[in-house]
Amino acid sequence: MANHKSAKKRARQTLKRTERNRHTRSRVKSAVKNARTALDAGDSGETASAIKTAESVLRRAASKGAIPKKRASRQVSRLAKSQNRLASS
Repeated sequence: MANHKSAKKRARQTLKRTERNRHTRSRVKSAVKNARTALDAGDSGETASAIKTAESVLRRAASKGAIPKKRASRQVSRLAKSQNRLASS
């Protein structure tokens, strides 16, 4: 455990930040899972709204630093690609 006042403060900040990031990453996983479930169901209307929500959550998480920006872009791209594949078939 930290002994210096500044080190104790950093430990408190780390705990807060960790909890915040955990919550954000959990929301990301849920949103992406919902989008993939909608894709598997094949309902284009539900899929569009689920992917739009997932993209919003992913971009917000990336802007807050909870996940890397490139990972968010890659996941959004893959979801959009799957949606386009569903629409064309």
